[in-house]
Amino acid sequence: MKKIKILILFLIPIMGFGQNDYLSEYQKAEKLLQTNEIDSAFVKFKELEKSLPKNDTLYEYALWYKVGTATHLQEINRYQENFDKSLQYANEALDGIEKGIEIFDEEFAKRKYFMIKNLIVSYYGLGNFEEGKKWKEKMYGAKENDMLPEGIDEFFNYDFFKFEDKNIWGYEWYAELPKDRFSTSFTKVVYYVYSTNPDGSDKDQLYRLHVLMFHGNNENFDYVMDKRLETATGEVSGTLYSYTYKEDIDFEKLKKDVKEVLKGNLQPDTKRTMTKDKDGKVKVDVKMKNKKQ
Repeated sequence: MKKIKILILFLIPIMGFGQNDYLSEYQKAEKLLQTNEIDSAFVKFKELEKSLPKNDTLYEYALWYKVGTATHLQEINRYQENFDKSLQYANEALDGIEKGIEIFDEEFAKRKYFMIKNLIVSYYGLGNFEEGKKWKEKMYGAKENDMLPEGIDEFFNYDFFKFEDKNIWGYEWYAELPKDRFSTSFTKVVYYVYSTNPDGSDKDQLYRLHVLMFHGNNENFDYVMDKRLETATGEVSGTLYSYTYKEDIDFEKLKKDVKEVLKGNLQPDTKRTMTKDKDGKVKVDVKMKNKKQ
């Protein structure tokens, strides 16, 4: 959903601060940043953060850049599906964020829950759904206590993977199922399917896979998957009653189902096909067949 951002670190002169040996190590870390050796700079800043006295002015700078470099490295590794490394760096960043909450401003503190959702993506990428669920519970608890910053206060990214030449992003909404199933239309999860640029970044949104509330009472399921076209042509969309879920969604099963749909293994009960005529106008054809109840 978003491209990797170039890490921009504003290096601040620290002349006169800290003991000479610490200052020398800090200056080495600065040079590593200037030559874009971010992984080596992270190691230096981490060592400084651990060894510097907390009342030393240099400690704040070491902590700040430890968080900045760890954040950048987890992002790069997450987008490359190196989830073991992205998890490692996300934990390092979260550790630094929690230490810095009392030192820096409110904007810095907002990083905490953004980093927690990054942890969740890494756990899901590693197939550790149980651990991912534990961290999701922290997001829901923060939502309940009105602690989430704008951008992840209504929904959050919890999954990412590549399939062939596509980027797949999973997003989850906090809202719960309403008692009256006919009171509203409700989506709990959306997987966004993107084509990619040569560098692997998102290009066009092709279609979405919604995990939709089922409008009715069925003891076997509460949600059903629905495929909705965006820019894809020659694709079939519609409601996929082969893929249904209870209120406590089995996210491991859901991810497997998404991959099956990506392979083209679907027989929608409601078929929507989008085509373009010679003038480039989009035409949507809809065909219905009996739903399975």
